[in-house]
Order: sequence, then C-alpha cells, then structure tokens
Amino acid sequence: MSSKPDFWDEQEKAQRVISELNRLRSQLNHVKKIKQKVSDFEVLLDLASEEEDASFTEEIASGLKSLDKELDRFEILVLLGGKYDASNAIVSLHAGAGGTESQDWVQMMMRMYTRWAERWGFQVKVADVQPGEEAGVKSATFMVQGDNAYGFLKAEKGVHRLVRISPFDSSSRRHTSFASVDVMPEIEDNTEINIDPSDLRVDTFRASGAGGQHVNKTDSAIRITHVPTGTVSECQSERSQHSNKETAMKVLRAKLFELKRQEKEKELDDVRGEQREIAWGSQIRSYVFHPYSMIKDHRTNIEIGNVNSVMDGDLDEFIYAYLRWRVRSNGQE
Repeated sequence: MSSKPDFWDEQEKAQRVISELNRLRSQLNHVKKIKQKVSDFEVLLDLASEEEDASFTEEIASGLKSLDKELDRFEILVLLGGKYDASNAIVSLHAGAGGTESQDWVQMMMRMYTRWAERWGFQVKVADVQPGEEAGVKSATFMVQGDNAYGFLKAEKGVHRLVRISPFDSSSRRHTSFASVDVMPEIEDNTEINIDPSDLRVDTFRASGAGGQHVNKTDSAIRITHVPTGTVSECQSERSQHSNKETAMKVLRAKLFELKRQEKEKELDDVRGEQREIAWGSQIRSYVFHPYSMIKDHRTNIEIGNVNSVMDGDLDEFIYAYLRWRVRSNGQE
C-alpha cells in the first residue's frame, strides 16, 4: 500500500487538533454550566436560610439532584479521551436465533437507542433495515451523529438477552431472545483505512419497505462489496443513489476499520495465549421482564428495576458505569 501524500498527513493533523479543540470546548462549557448551577444553588440556600421556610426543602433536593447529574456528565466527558471517542457512531443490530421473537427484540432495541440519542440531542440516520417475515427487524444499521456518540455507544457492543412472556405465543409462555449490537466509529476519508476502488463491487437495486412509492420505481438502493474481505454494506434510506452510496461507503469504511482492529486484537491474544469465546451465552446485559422486572449489566453488575425507563432510552447509568469500569480494568481505548 503506497504512502499517503504529505498534505494528507497535514490535513489529518489539523482534523485531530480540531477534534481535540471541540472536546476541550465541550468540557469548558460543562464547567461553566456546573458553576452556574452551583451559584444558583447557593442563592437558593441563602434564601431558604433567611426565610426559614421549610417549603424550600423540595426545591433544594431537586437542585442537588440536578447538580449531581451535571457532575456525572462532566466526569464522563473527561473519561472520553479515546482516539475515536469524539466520532459519530455506526450501530448495527442483528437478531439471534429465535425467529420472530428475536426480530421483535431488535426492533425494540432500535427504538431504545433512537430514544437515547434524542435525549442527547443526537441525530439518527438509518442506513439499512431488513424487516422480519412476520414482525420486527432482522437487522438494522444506523448512524448516530453527535459529539462523543461513539465514546458513549461503545458501551453497548455485545450480545443483549431478553426474557419475557411472548406476545406472539398464544400459550403465554416465557421466551428468551438474543440480539447482537456492533458499534463502530465513523472513519473519515483521510485515515489509515485506504480503500482501492478496484477492490469494490457496487450493485444497485430497488429499495424496499417504508419510504413511499418512489423507492419502488428506481434502483436507488446501493450494495457495496469489498471483494478481498467479503465485507458488505448497504444503504436504501435515501431517494438519491448518490446519497445512498456515500452512506454505504461510510459504513463500509467503519466495518473495515473494525475488521483491522479485530485482527490486531487476535494477534495480541495469540501472543498472550488468550482465548475469547464469542457466543450467544456471553451476553453483556440481560433484560428480564418476567417473572420479575430487572435489567442487569454483567460487566459492571449495575441493576435497574425500571425496565420501561430503560427501554425508553434511559441508558446513561449503564453507559457511565461501563466507562468507569473500562478505565479501571483496561484503560482508555
């Protein structure tokens, strides 16, 4: 593989500086926000002391809770110092064995991550959705765009297990379903991932599913195959073939980057003599809806009983705990 021109190296350095500047600016804004909350809280305490009014108790408790939440967020932003943490994230969901049950679980998870992104003000752009035969989704790929999206969502990578009374079982029996989550950083053009155009096969086809009648009239959907590795990416979310191809290339670049990272990890594992099992039994989190309500992360041992809140996108406690655990156990990525 030929070396990159010098101006590419300079452009990459400039991009890294800008990324670091944005990260520091975000931290500074949080410091200012925390200082303002502390100042407001001090005024409230002084007022409560002067008035000797017990009615301030609830407002003080609410203020403390809000301040504690801001301090948590600031701590996490400081921890997000990995090389790609500030990047947008590309998330892929895949149903495990179990047919309709697992496909419905994938659809539930897609909604969960979309709601989480909305809470943070992130943009979600769907690249590809493969619907199930009867219900749910077989697989889905979408981009989450916003500062530190990858840094946060890397906590979700792994197998997620659901236990519930099946809405598809007329006998109301309990079922266990699995879905895998893959999270990759969006990789810009000028990085160590260089793709030779001659290694690509680009196919066009008619988009399917939701999107209006237009999607069935033109071959706007794109499938790109990286022939040497067999890696495939698809996009059919846009009406424009050009836009779909651009998104598919972003997904392909991220997949090739992940493949390269996994190869490096395997080399290190071979040197260390480690064996890592990749199986449905190695779930990172369990979501139990029956016979009791509990969601548990098996890495950090964090447990949350309010399953409805979590499924509505309240994932921060799991993500924060993972990032702290990651720093303590393995260090930054």
